[in-house]
Amino acid sequence: MDSETHRNKCAACYRQYNKVEHLIEHMRVSYHSVHEPKCGVCQKQCRSYESLREHLIGPLPKVECARVFSIRGCNLCLKIFDSSSAVRSHRATCQFSGTMTGLISRMSRMNIQAGSCIDNGQMSGSRVVALVCKMVGGGSDGSLDLCARVCLVGEDENIIYHAYIKPQVPVTNYRYESTGIRPEHLRDAVPLKQVQRRIQDILCNGEPIWKIRSKGSKARILTGHGIDHDLKCLGVEYPSFLIRDIANYPPLMKTSKLSNSLKYLTQAYLGYDIQNGMQDPYEDCVAALRLYMRMRHPGHPRDYACGCGDGPMRNNYPAWRQRELERMTAEALLDLSGSDYYCWCLDAYN
Repeated sequence: MDSETHRNKCAACYRQYNKVEHLIEHMRVSYHSVHEPKCGVCQKQCRSYESLREHLIGPLPKVECARVFSIRGCNLCLKIFDSSSAVRSHRATCQFSGTMTGLISRMSRMNIQAGSCIDNGQMSGSRVVALVCKMVGGGSDGSLDLCARVCLVGEDENIIYHAYIKPQVPVTNYRYESTGIRPEHLRDAVPLKQVQRRIQDILCNGEPIWKIRSKGSKARILTGHGIDHDLKCLGVEYPSFLIRDIANYPPLMKTSKLSNSLKYLTQAYLGYDIQNGMQDPYEDCVAALRLYMRMRHPGHPRDYACGCGDGPMRNNYPAWRQRELERMTAEALLDLSGSDYYCWCLDAYN
């Protein structure tokens, strides 16, 4: 009985089943793959980094894993190292500083304070850009989100584009405590239509929108937190296959499958604080960009076949394969399985 139960143990999450049919059904719907976060001690795979964090340092952690992690683990990337001295060396590179460097960014931020429009789009060869919008309120109760400020940052963490935007309806709540926006910022702001055209041109990298869907396109990958909402408020359309939304990326979501705030993700995975008081769109852009780059290089194998997001089709085993599946080992079943989301590590191929 024990050997049979061991045979029916999932090779990824280690759940055990009395019958092999139940294990096969579990593999059909769990979408395990090498792209999942993995414990460096027991090799258990977790659905998200939050699940892995609970496994290592949560209220009820795995005792042995927690013990090893407390000595040789990094609390940001959650990796295990060979020694405590190796961890200390690693943390110097793993933890980011909240201080932004770069000549263009320093000069640009001085211009931002003056309310100027900044456009360095022609200077940027960045393949990835981060976008953040700040909203003021419209409508009788001030609850209607109106995009009043936009910032785009490139991979070098320098500003590509920044502008205050003139809302198309009257502003009834400037939300100054969080946005820092005052009426004088919007008095001579850039018209929305002009901002839309410029952002579309930067994202498409000079190519027409119909052409960016073809292979070999120069269009840029767009990252941010809550990108769909920002693009909707801007009135800009962009293909979903080029969007990398930090808020909706499964490895960065809560165990309840809800989104984490950008403030929490930055503190937990980058090691510094943002959004203390007024929110700086440049600071938010850089945080989103850094989180994307960290998820793009997670350290696991880059297996396109099981990480391209076709798990629902890949794991839909036909009925005639049932007997074949029942004869397979748990490891072989895991090899068949695929992720139900596109892993950002595959962007390195493009």
